[in-house]
Amino acid sequence: MSTQTILIVDDEDKIRNILALYLTKEGFQVEQAVDGVEAIRKVDQVKPDVIILDIMMPVLDGVEVCRQIRKFSRVPIIMLSARAEEEDRIMGLELGADDYIAKPFNPREVIARVNAVLRRAPNNEFTAADHLHFPNLEINATDYNITTNGKTIPLTVKEMELLLCLASRPGQTFSRELLLEKIWGYSYSGETRTIDNHIRRLRQKIGANDTTPWDIKTVWGVGYRFEVKK
Repeated sequence: MSTQTILIVDDEDKIRNILALYLTKEGFQVEQAVDGVEAIRKVDQVKPDVIILDIMMPVLDGVEVCRQIRKFSRVPIIMLSARAEEEDRIMGLELGADDYIAKPFNPREVIARVNAVLRRAPNNEFTAADHLHFPNLEINATDYNITTNGKTIPLTVKEMELLLCLASRPGQTFSRELLLEKIWGYSYSGETRTIDNHIRRLRQKIGANDTTPWDIKTVWGVGYRFEVKK
């Protein structure tokens, strides 16, 4: 019997009960929350291994819940929404969600996604090194921050994972599709814009430019690489 706990957050009883039934049959422990405030409280109380989080909820919606959880936890989050617009999907990924599923869904697909994020969570090959050092740049994954020019700058979870992925292999070019697959766990066809947005924010936060001894370079038509200048 699995000791892993899944927190289901949805204001619809039917959705919660169906997911709870399937997850319990798979051997998971299940906790439920009916709104965003209860969700944040339960994350702190039960320390779930995965959160299945609906976007459209009363009190606090799923977007705000995801934003607040990411301030203190890296727990994998799978977002649910009855709206399948690309902007919703991109927003969820940029806030730090690990996956996004549109309603209506097949419960077996949700189980597969849960298992996928659980497989990734303990051993992300690109986050094995918690600290990386470069001239005038220290990357500290333990505290989710970087230090440059004597200033400590916090990063979001996904920003840190993306930076570690690139900086762990200086000079190697990563395609946008590969970065999405490695950082978020799936190939999101047509949604590579979220990578561009993350890279833009990363460069701004770490102060990367033509004068710094390192930079995140765009490889046109392909993706990005972390480059240490000689």
